[in-house]
Amino acid sequence: MISFIIPAHNEEIWIGRCVAAVHSAAATTGEPYEVIVVDDGSTDHSGEIAAELGAEVLRVEHRHISATRNTGGRHARGDILFFVDADTLVNRAVVQSAVGALRAGAVGGGCVPRFEGRLPLWWRLSHPLFVNAARLLRLAGGACQFCTREAFDATGGFSEEHYAAEDLVFIKALKRQGRVVVLAEPVETSGRSLRNQSLWTI
Repeated sequence: MISFIIPAHNEEIWIGRCVAAVHSAAATTGEPYEVIVVDDGSTDHSGEIAAELGAEVLRVEHRHISATRNTGGRHARGDILFFVDADTLVNRAVVQSAVGALRAGAVGGGCVPRFEGRLPLWWRLSHPLFVNAARLLRLAGGACQFCTREAFDATGGFSEEHYAAEDLVFIKALKRQGRVVVLAEPVETSGRSLRNQSLWTI
C-alpha cells in the first residue's frame, strides 16, 4: 500500500485541490493507497473538506510540522510513504517515478517544486541555482518527500527538535539509510511564501 500523508493547518483554499490531485495521481499506479490528512489545529474547514473528498482525517494540536508529519507516518499502513504539503499538487508522473525508484532500491527522495503565481524577481533569477544545487546535493524540500516505511522507522521520522529545515534534516537522515533520489519531475506548490519573503529571509 502507498500512504499519502498531508499535514494541514488552515489550508481550506488548497486542501481540496491537494487531496483531489493525490487521488488522481495515485489511481494510475494500480496499487492500493490511502490518503491521511493530519489537521493540526485548524480553525477553518480544512478537515471537513478533506473528509468530503475521501481522506482519513486525524485531528492533532501539535502546531509543529515535524510532529504532525510523524503522527501521520506512524498511523499510516503503507510500505511507501509520501509526505505532501497541503498547498502542493502531486501528479501522475511524480508518483509513478517515485514508486518506481523505491521499488528499484532507493530508500527515499523528493521533488524540486515549481511555484505557482507571480513570483518576485529575485526568485526568478536565483531559481536555476536552487534547482541545480538540489539535484547536485540530492536535497529536496518538504513540499513532496517520499520514503519506504523501513527507512522512515529507521530514521525515527522527522526531527521534532527542528522548527525549520526539518525536511532537509530528514533527507540527510535518509541518506544514511541508502540511496536517495531527486526526481526530474516537479510538483506544483504555492508561491505565497516566496511572495512574502526576500532572498535574505528564506
